[in-house]
Amino acid sequence: MSSAPLYIVPTPIGNLQDITQRAIDVLSSVAWIAAEDTRHSAKLLQHFCIQAKTLSLHDHNEDKRSQMLCQKLLDGESVALISDAGTPLISDPGYKLVSRCREQGIDVIALPGPCAAITALSASGLATDKFIFEGFLPVKMVARQTALEALNSRPHTTVFYEAPRRVLDTMKDVQAVLGNERHIVLAKELTKTFERYISGSAQTVIDWLTEEPAHQKGEFVLMIDGVQIDQSAIPEDAMALLKRLKSELPLKKAAAVVADHYQLKKNALYQAGLGLE
Repeated sequence: MSSAPLYIVPTPIGNLQDITQRAIDVLSSVAWIAAEDTRHSAKLLQHFCIQAKTLSLHDHNEDKRSQMLCQKLLDGESVALISDAGTPLISDPGYKLVSRCREQGIDVIALPGPCAAITALSASGLATDKFIFEGFLPVKMVARQTALEALNSRPHTTVFYEAPRRVLDTMKDVQAVLGNERHIVLAKELTKTFERYISGSAQTVIDWLTEEPAHQKGEFVLMIDGVQIDQSAIPEDAMALLKRLKSELPLKKAAAVVADHYQLKKNALYQAGLGLE
Protein backbone atom coordinates (compact mmCIF):
# COMPACT_ATOMS: atom_id res chain seq x y z
CA MET A 1 0.00 0.00 0.00
CA SER A 2 1.35 3.42 -0.94
CA SER A 3 1.34 6.21 1.62
CA ALA A 4 -1.25 8.96 1.56
CA PRO A 5 -0.23 12.64 1.31
CA LEU A 6 -0.09 15.23 4.06
CA TYR A 7 -1.92 18.41 3.05
CA ILE A 8 -0.95 21.80 4.48
CA VAL A 9 -4.21 23.77 4.43
CA PRO A 10 -4.41 27.51 5.23
CA THR A 11 -7.60 28.68 6.91
CA PRO A 12 -9.12 32.19 7.14
CA ILE A 13 -7.49 34.68 9.50
CA GLY A 14 -10.84 36.31 10.20
CA ASN A 15 -13.24 36.48 7.29
CA LEU A 16 -14.57 32.98 6.56
CA GLN A 17 -15.15 33.91 2.92
CA ASP A 18 -11.37 33.86 2.41
CA ILE A 19 -11.23 30.07 2.46
CA THR A 20 -10.60 28.57 -0.99
CA GLN A 21 -12.75 25.96 -2.68
CA ARG A 22 -9.70 23.71 -2.89
CA ALA A 23 -9.21 23.96 0.89
CA ILE A 24 -12.84 22.97 1.46
CA ASP A 25 -12.50 20.04 -0.96
CA VAL A 26 -9.33 18.76 0.73
CA LEU A 27 -10.70 19.11 4.27
CA SER A 28 -13.87 17.29 3.18
CA SER A 29 -11.96 14.40 1.63
CA VAL A 30 -9.17 13.55 4.10
CA ALA A 31 -9.42 10.87 6.77
CA TRP A 32 -7.95 13.08 9.51
CA ILE A 33 -7.56 16.78 10.25
CA ALA A 34 -4.73 17.72 12.61
CA ALA A 35 -5.68 21.03 14.22
CA GLU A 36 -3.83 23.31 16.62
CA ASP A 37 -6.97 23.56 18.77
CA THR A 38 -9.76 21.17 17.82
CA ARG A 39 -12.37 23.20 19.73
CA HIS A 40 -11.45 26.35 17.84
CA SER A 41 -11.33 24.59 14.47
CA ALA A 42 -14.68 22.86 15.11
CA LYS A 43 -16.46 26.16 14.43
CA LEU A 44 -14.83 26.47 11.01
CA LEU A 45 -15.46 22.84 10.10
CA GLN A 46 -19.09 23.00 11.20
CA HIS A 47 -19.62 26.18 9.17
CA PHE A 48 -18.55 24.37 5.99
CA CYS A 49 -20.21 21.05 6.97
CA ILE A 50 -16.89 19.21 7.11
CA GLN A 51 -17.10 16.00 9.13
CA ALA A 52 -13.57 14.55 9.03
CA LYS A 53 -12.10 13.15 12.24
CA THR A 54 -9.90 15.63 14.11
CA LEU A 55 -7.04 15.43 16.55
CA SER A 56 -4.87 18.07 18.15
CA LEU A 57 -1.32 18.95 17.13
CA HIS A 58 0.28 21.76 19.10
CA ASP A 59 3.62 22.77 20.60
CA HIS A 60 3.26 20.46 23.59
CA ASN A 61 2.40 17.23 21.77
CA GLU A 62 3.91 17.64 18.31
CA ASP A 63 6.68 15.04 18.78
CA LYS A 64 4.25 12.28 19.78
CA ARG A 65 1.51 13.32 17.35
CA SER A 66 3.95 13.52 14.42
CA GLN A 67 4.97 9.91 14.90
CA MET A 68 1.32 8.83 15.09
CA LEU A 69 0.28 10.82 12.03
CA CYS A 70 3.19 9.59 9.94
CA GLN A 71 2.11 6.03 10.65
CA LYS A 72 -1.44 6.86 9.59
CA LEU A 73 -0.10 8.38 6.36
CA LEU A 74 2.09 5.34 5.72
CA ASP A 75 -1.01 3.18 6.27
CA GLY A 76 -2.82 5.11 3.52
CA GLU A 77 -4.92 7.47 5.67
CA SER A 78 -4.73 11.03 4.32
CA VAL A 79 -4.19 13.92 6.75
CA ALA A 80 -4.71 17.68 6.51
CA LEU A 81 -2.84 20.01 8.84
CA ILE A 82 -4.49 23.29 9.84
CA SER A 83 -3.72 25.94 12.45
CA ASP A 84 -6.11 28.18 14.35
CA ALA A 85 -5.87 30.74 11.54
CA GLY A 86 -3.72 31.37 8.49
CA THR A 87 -1.01 29.17 7.01
CA PRO A 88 0.31 26.32 9.19
CA LEU A 89 3.98 26.45 10.26
CA ILE A 90 4.15 30.26 9.94
CA SER A 91 4.67 30.94 13.68
CA ASP A 92 2.44 27.90 14.26
CA PRO A 93 3.09 24.17 14.87
CA GLY A 94 3.78 21.71 12.08
CA TYR A 95 7.50 21.88 11.36
CA LYS A 96 8.30 18.58 13.09
CA LEU A 97 5.48 16.79 11.32
CA VAL A 98 6.46 18.05 7.87
CA SER A 99 10.14 17.25 8.49
CA ARG A 100 9.29 13.72 9.62
CA CYS A 101 7.09 13.20 6.56
CA ARG A 102 9.87 14.33 4.24
CA GLU A 103 12.33 12.02 5.97
CA GLN A 104 9.99 9.06 5.46
CA GLY A 105 9.24 9.84 1.83
CA ILE A 106 5.64 10.90 2.43
CA ASP A 107 4.29 13.46 -0.06
CA VAL A 108 3.58 16.89 1.42
CA ILE A 109 1.18 19.06 -0.58
CA ALA A 110 0.88 22.71 0.47
CA LEU A 111 -2.15 24.74 -0.56
CA PRO A 112 -1.83 28.52 -0.99
CA GLY A 113 -4.02 30.71 1.15
CA PRO A 114 -4.34 33.30 3.92
CA CYS A 115 -1.28 34.52 5.82
CA ALA A 116 -1.44 37.53 8.15
CA ALA A 117 2.16 38.60 7.50
CA ILE A 118 1.73 38.80 3.73
CA THR A 119 -1.75 40.33 3.95
CA ALA A 120 -0.52 43.09 6.26
CA LEU A 121 2.66 43.77 4.32
CA SER A 122 0.87 44.09 0.98
CA ALA A 123 -1.31 46.93 2.34
CA SER A 124 1.27 48.59 4.61
CA GLY A 125 2.82 51.03 2.17
CA LEU A 126 6.29 49.86 3.22
CA ALA A 127 8.86 48.39 0.84
CA THR A 128 8.01 44.83 -0.19
CA ASP A 129 10.83 44.03 -2.63
CA LYS A 130 12.87 42.66 0.30
CA PHE A 131 11.54 41.92 3.76
CA ILE A 132 12.29 39.72 6.76
CA PHE A 133 9.63 37.92 8.79
CA GLU A 134 10.70 37.41 12.40
CA GLY A 135 7.58 35.82 13.90
CA PHE A 136 6.96 36.82 17.53
CA LEU A 137 9.48 38.92 19.43
CA PRO A 138 10.86 37.51 22.71
CA VAL A 139 8.59 37.88 25.73
CA LYS A 140 11.21 39.30 28.11
CA MET A 141 12.16 42.96 27.72
CA VAL A 142 15.95 42.57 27.53
CA ALA A 143 15.77 39.83 24.91
CA ARG A 144 13.15 41.80 22.98
CA GLN A 145 15.28 44.93 22.93
CA THR A 146 18.31 42.91 21.83
CA ALA A 147 16.30 41.51 18.92
CA LEU A 148 15.16 45.00 17.95
CA GLU A 149 18.73 46.31 17.96
CA ALA A 150 19.39 44.23 14.84
CA LEU A 151 17.05 46.59 12.98
CA ASN A 152 19.48 49.48 13.49
CA SER A 153 21.48 48.19 10.54
CA ARG A 154 18.75 46.47 8.49
CA PRO A 155 17.72 48.20 5.25
CA HIS A 156 14.73 45.90 4.63
CA THR A 157 11.21 45.95 6.04
CA THR A 158 10.84 43.70 9.10
CA VAL A 159 7.55 41.98 9.97
CA PHE A 160 6.58 40.70 13.42
CA TYR A 161 3.50 39.15 14.98
CA GLU A 162 2.47 40.46 18.40
CA ALA A 163 -0.05 39.47 21.03
CA PRO A 164 -2.51 41.97 22.54
CA ARG A 165 -1.12 41.66 26.08
CA ARG A 166 2.37 42.67 24.89
CA VAL A 167 1.77 45.06 22.02
CA LEU A 168 2.12 48.27 24.05
CA ASP A 169 5.30 47.10 25.81
CA THR A 170 6.73 46.09 22.46
CA MET A 171 6.02 49.51 20.96
CA LYS A 172 7.70 51.19 23.92
CA ASP A 173 10.76 49.03 23.30
CA VAL A 174 10.67 49.88 19.59
CA GLN A 175 10.72 53.55 20.54
CA ALA A 176 13.53 53.06 23.06
CA VAL A 177 15.74 51.14 20.64
CA LEU A 178 14.91 52.70 17.26
CA GLY A 179 13.64 56.14 18.23
CA ASN A 180 10.82 57.97 16.45
CA GLU A 181 12.41 58.38 13.03
CA ARG A 182 11.46 54.98 11.64
CA HIS A 183 8.20 54.48 9.78
CA ILE A 184 6.02 51.98 11.70
CA VAL A 185 2.82 50.30 10.52
CA LEU A 186 0.69 48.33 12.98
CA ALA A 187 -2.06 46.19 11.47
CA LYS A 188 -4.87 45.06 13.78
CA GLU A 189 -7.58 42.43 13.34
CA LEU A 190 -6.92 41.76 9.65
CA THR A 191 -10.00 40.87 7.53
CA LYS A 192 -12.26 41.34 10.57
CA THR A 193 -14.84 44.01 11.37
CA PHE A 194 -12.42 46.27 13.24
CA GLU A 195 -9.45 45.96 10.87
CA ARG A 196 -7.14 48.95 11.20
CA TYR A 197 -3.74 50.10 9.95
CA ILE A 198 -1.94 52.64 12.14
CA SER A 199 0.95 54.27 10.33
CA GLY A 200 3.58 56.74 11.52
CA SER A 201 6.28 57.01 14.16
CA ALA A 202 6.57 54.77 17.20
CA GLN A 203 5.02 57.57 19.25
CA THR A 204 2.07 57.79 16.85
CA VAL A 205 1.37 54.08 17.33
CA ILE A 206 1.80 54.29 21.12
CA ASP A 207 -0.61 57.24 21.27
CA TRP A 208 -3.23 55.28 19.33
CA LEU A 209 -2.84 52.17 21.49
CA THR A 210 -3.33 54.18 24.67
CA GLU A 211 -6.33 56.19 23.44
CA GLU A 212 -8.68 53.51 24.70
CA PRO A 213 -8.32 49.94 26.06
CA ALA A 214 -10.08 48.38 23.04
CA HIS A 215 -7.21 49.45 20.80
CA GLN A 216 -4.93 46.92 22.52
CA LYS A 217 -7.27 43.99 21.91
CA GLY A 218 -7.03 41.62 18.95
CA GLU A 219 -4.20 40.19 16.87
CA PHE A 220 -1.44 42.44 15.54
CA VAL A 221 1.13 42.50 12.76
CA LEU A 222 3.94 44.99 13.40
CA MET A 223 5.96 46.23 10.42
CA ILE A 224 9.06 48.41 10.69
CA ASP A 225 10.61 50.20 7.74
CA GLY A 226 14.24 49.54 6.94
CA VAL A 227 17.03 52.05 7.50
CA GLN A 228 17.12 54.52 4.64
CA ILE A 229 20.59 54.83 3.09
CA ASP A 230 21.73 57.99 1.33
CA GLN A 231 24.58 56.56 -0.70
CA SER A 232 25.18 59.95 -2.32
CA ALA A 233 26.65 61.08 1.03
CA ILE A 234 29.34 58.39 0.77
CA PRO A 235 32.28 59.30 -1.52
CA GLU A 236 32.53 57.25 -4.71
CA ASP A 237 36.06 56.09 -3.90
CA ALA A 238 34.86 54.88 -0.47
CA MET A 239 32.06 52.87 -2.10
CA ALA A 240 34.52 51.46 -4.64
CA LEU A 241 36.86 50.35 -1.85
CA LEU A 242 33.96 48.85 0.09
CA LYS A 243 32.86 46.87 -2.95
CA ARG A 244 36.40 45.57 -3.50
CA LEU A 245 36.96 44.63 0.15
CA LYS A 246 33.53 43.03 0.41
CA SER A 247 34.65 40.32 -2.02
CA GLU A 248 37.51 39.40 0.31
CA LEU A 249 36.24 40.17 3.82
CA PRO A 250 33.01 39.84 5.79
CA LEU A 251 30.89 42.94 5.19
CA LYS A 252 31.12 44.06 8.82
CA LYS A 253 34.93 43.98 8.68
CA ALA A 254 35.05 45.64 5.26
CA ALA A 255 32.79 48.47 6.47
CA ALA A 256 35.01 48.98 9.53
CA VAL A 257 38.16 49.25 7.39
CA VAL A 258 36.60 51.74 4.98
CA ALA A 259 35.08 53.76 7.84
CA ASP A 260 38.45 54.05 9.54
CA HIS A 261 40.23 55.02 6.30
CA TYR A 262 37.72 57.70 5.24
CA GLN A 263 36.52 58.77 8.71
CA LEU A 264 32.96 57.74 7.92
CA LYS A 265 30.27 56.07 10.02
CA LYS A 266 30.71 52.31 10.04
CA ASN A 267 26.96 51.68 10.32
CA ALA A 268 26.21 53.78 7.22
CA LEU A 269 28.84 51.89 5.24
CA TYR A 270 27.55 48.56 6.48
CA GLN A 271 24.03 49.45 5.35
CA ALA A 272 25.33 50.68 2.00
CA GLY A 273 27.21 47.40 1.64
CA LEU A 274 24.00 45.43 2.14
CA GLY A 275 22.64 47.23 -0.89
CA LEU A 276 25.54 45.91 -2.96
CA GLU A 277 24.49 42.30 -2.40
